[in-house]
This record gives sequence, structure tokens and C-alpha cells, in this order.
Amino acid sequence: MPFQMIAAPHLRGPNTTSKYMFKVVIGLIPGIIAATYFFGWGVLTNIVVANIAALLFETIALKLRKHSLKKYLTDGSAIVTATLLGIAIPQLSAWWLPVVGVFMAIVIAKHLYGGLGYNPFNPAAIGYVVLLISFPKEMSQWATPDWLGPVSPDKLSFAETLGIVFCNTIPDTTSLDLLTHASPLDFLKGQLKLGLEIPQIIGKDPEMWGSFAGKGWEWMNVALLIGGLYMIWKKVITWHIPVGMLGSILILSAIVYVISPETAVNPIYHIFSGGIMLGAFFIATDPVTSCTSVKGRLFFGIGAGALTYIIRTWGGYPDGIAFAVLLMNLSAPYIDRFTIPTIYGAKKAEK
Repeated sequence: MPFQMIAAPHLRGPNTTSKYMFKVVIGLIPGIIAATYFFGWGVLTNIVVANIAALLFETIALKLRKHSLKKYLTDGSAIVTATLLGIAIPQLSAWWLPVVGVFMAIVIAKHLYGGLGYNPFNPAAIGYVVLLISFPKEMSQWATPDWLGPVSPDKLSFAETLGIVFCNTIPDTTSLDLLTHASPLDFLKGQLKLGLEIPQIIGKDPEMWGSFAGKGWEWMNVALLIGGLYMIWKKVITWHIPVGMLGSILILSAIVYVISPETAVNPIYHIFSGGIMLGAFFIATDPVTSCTSVKGRLFFGIGAGALTYIIRTWGGYPDGIAFAVLLMNLSAPYIDRFTIPTIYGAKKAEK
């Protein structure tokens, strides 16, 4: 009989894809609660619409590819992608915005490349970037926290929120301009381009700034940090990418802040603004599209953080996390080539 070779690993571990994805969703819960509290029912609406669309597109793609629905539809990957995208987009988005983003994430970024495990780019990041480039106006209308105006999403009922999302029906007592606002990062970047300095920008709209970052945004990032630490504790992810990403942003922003405090915000503001915690703990750590070696993960995080800060400070977008992650996804195989340890007794591969 011919000798049969079976590839490693030969032992089945306790973790499965569905268990891994379930723990990621658990880690997202604190951020979802905080986002809903500060920005209203639209957060949950985005997540629900995105998940329904994701399961629908996943089913169609699996049917067309003749794969088992029971095996792949229940692995939780589509739910995680949809939930990440639902949190990342503006909270009062029309229903079609998360649907388009999820289509790009599930069908194009995932199944077009062969499905889970074969995609070179993070699907949620692809969906977000496509929406940001294609619909810049809709992607800049962020919900206004309760403290920033006479009317806010927190004062909208659930039915009124559904009317805005599905029917574009604005309550008679308010307007879209009162319900939405530029994000603190977007507002800051726009004012800096006009030549204003940080004290002038803060004085121009003091209600936007919280204790250490933008109101609402700071506490949502704190909640996501708690969820990220939970995932490290549960060994869903390792500390290397988040520490590398947050550390590089802190160091770069501190250097620029020391050089020019009039035109640069402090480092703490940078790591608690925008979607930095979502990117550092939940998107950049995707095991399929990030590095596999320990050193590689650290370099991956450092590169993602540096690119995020560069795009935020000198690029054309207020928050460059998705672009930074996608660029590092491209670099991941090359980083692994130089950082994977050589097997004892084997010759080093030519670089």
C-alpha cells in the first residue's frame, strides 16, 4: 500500500471558528452598549440591517459555490463582519448604506477570493473603504450626542429612528442638520486646514470636546478597549498588534505634539478618538489577513498605527484606520517571510 502523508496539525484543538467568532462578538458588546447610549438607536439599526444582509449574501454565495450552508453559515464570520461594519458607519445611515458595504465585504472581499481563510484583505475594512470613497457625504453625517444640541438621537424614539433609516422621514420638530454633526476628527482636520490653531478650534465649538477626546467617542473607545482586553484574556487575540498599533500612534503623536502643540492634539486624544480601538483590537487582529509570526504581528501593528497617524495628520481622510489596515494586509506575507523563525537545523531561506 502507498504510504499516506497527512499534513499537520494532527491533534484537534478545543477552539473552532464559531467559538472564536462568538468571543469576538462578546468583546464587541461593551462598545455596542456605549455607542447606543451616546448616539441612539441608529447603532443597533445599522447592526441588525448589516447582519440580515450579511446572512442573505452569505447564503447566496454559498449556494452559487455549492458549499454546505450548515457548515459555513453557522461559523459566525459573516456576523462578525456585519457587526464591525454596523458599528463603523454613521449611526443614522439610510438602510441601503450598510447593505452596500456588507455586499462588498461578503461577496467581493471574501467569497470572490475563495471564502473564509483565503481572503487577503479584511472584509469589514474593504466594505468601509468602498462606502467612504463612494458616498463621502453619507459617511460624514455622524449622529450628534445628547450634549451637543437641542435635539439629538438620544431624544429620538425607536420609531422615529426607523423612519429616518428606512423612509428618510425627519421629525417635524427637527432637521437632519441638528441630528448629525461632523465627527470630532473630521471637524478638527477641517479647521486645521483653514489655518486655525488648537485653542481656537476648541473655543469655536467647546461642546464637542469631552474630558480627553470627543464627547461620546471617548467613552465608546474605552468600552471597546475593555472588550479588546477581554479577547486578550480569552486568548482570542494576542497583545502584539494592539500594543504595536496604539504604541506607534502614541509615540508619533507625542513627537509632533512636542514640536508643534498649537497645531497638534495630545497623544491621548488620538488613541481615544474615531475608531482606533475598533481597529486595533477587532479589525487589525484578523488572523486571516494579519501576520502569523510573533515578531510579524508586532511589526504589523506598528505599521498600521504609523499609517493611521500619517493619514489622520497629513492625508485626505480624518481617520485612516481602514486604509492603514488594508495596506498592512498587503504587506503581511512579506513581513512573515522575514520574521517566521527558522526550524532548528534547517538552512535559512534566502530573503
